[in-house]
Amino acid sequence: MRRLKNELNTALLFITHDLGVIAEMADEVAVMYAGKIVELAPVRSLFSEPQHPYTIGLMRSRPAQLQKGEPLYCIPGMVPSGDAMPPGCAFAPRCEHARPECSHGREIHMVNVGNRHRVRCVLAKGGEQA
Repeated sequence: MRRLKNELNTALLFITHDLGVIAEMADEVAVMYAGKIVELAPVRSLFSEPQHPYTIGLMRSRPAQLQKGEPLYCIPGMVPSGDAMPPGCAFAPRCEHARPECSHGREIHMVNVGNRHRVRCVLAKGGEQA
């Protein structure tokens, strides 16, 4: 796929849950939760410094990160139903770092955190609204 992309001078859009494919094939990654992009970054930045709690949870749930016999990490809770989205950040009910401002009802904006890395989280470090 990468060879074809280069030969044809084109872009490819992968939609996958497979982090291994993302690490191997992607240049940039958009992580989505409940229909919204929560993190957008170059692939190396995303894997080395994930910023959104959902992305961090996904990274922690990779089997390759485990020692033999160690249980697989599971993000607590359930994805909300499309017709019953919580106010503010849809991930807040499942987030171990949620604060009152996460559920205030206003949209959480994307914030630049450096090097083309953006995140939709009130905990984003030192960024400015994107």
